Amino acid sequence: MTARMTAVLPFFVILAGVISSSMTRPANALDLYVSDAIVTGTGKENREIRFRECLREVLLKVSGNQRVLAAPALAPLLERSGSFVASFAYRDRLEGIPIHDEQGTYDRPHDLTCRYEPATIDRLLDTLASRPWPQPRPKIAVLLAVHDQKRSFILTSDGDESPYMAESLAAATVPLAIEARLPEREAVAQEKLGLNVLSSERAAQLERLAKKIGGDAALAGTISWSDEALGWIADWQLDSAEKTHRWQIRGVSFDDAFRNAIRGAAQILSGNGEP
Repeated sequence: MTARMTAVLPFFVILAGVISSSMTRPANALDLYVSDAIVTGTGKENREIRFRECLREVLLKVSGNQRVLAAPALAPLLERSGSFVASFAYRDRLEGIPIHDEQGTYDRPHDLTCRYEPATIDRLLDTLASRPWPQPRPKIAVLLAVHDQKRSFILTSDGDESPYMAESLAAATVPLAIEARLPEREAVAQEKLGLNVLSSERAAQLERLAKKIGGDAALAGTISWSDEALGWIADWQLDSAEKTHRWQIRGVSFDDAFRNAIRGAAQILSGNGEP
């Protein structure tokens, strides 16, 4: 069993060229009310299924509140998810590649982009006992100690220990429309940042390093490979409003661990409680 538990998506290849200490660009207000899904063909049946996916995605992105996805009131809204879409468009993912099978164009994969009126989504969030998370949103400085099967290191934007992890972390920020930053190796060396990033004695140092790399909040964590858990064990800590928040996830891929980290941070920073 390898430490890399999930396949590297082509999307990560795109991200690899733009990752730096600033990992993702912040979304503008209109971006918040747009969501995407991959569909097979452009038929109505597949479209209706993906409308549900797009609605869930946009509700999470606009609110930062992952609890809306488990709200009992969401189910009837999903049943008529298409009625909330202001407009939609397709893009052929094989654009420029000739049809090369007997199935014609029906089975070609497409990106489905759904656009929503802000007032519509805001009203739905009110129904779900939530609210929009306004912009500008805090930038998150991620200070992460990694313990894999062979070594331990601090994840940096310009390090070569595990570029897939940096790419995965960047991808995890996209559904929440927030910006996350990793430190550069030089900044870690200057601060003499050790691997015990979750130590309470490190709080002032983490805050200083977070500000140095342009972050508004420091998300500290450790992620360790565990044969017993059949995956990674991740512990996270974020200080906000003079309170320390901690959470953990076990036995997952590091992609899932980073999604858990970013969702948890968004939950806190958007004012929606504990992860």
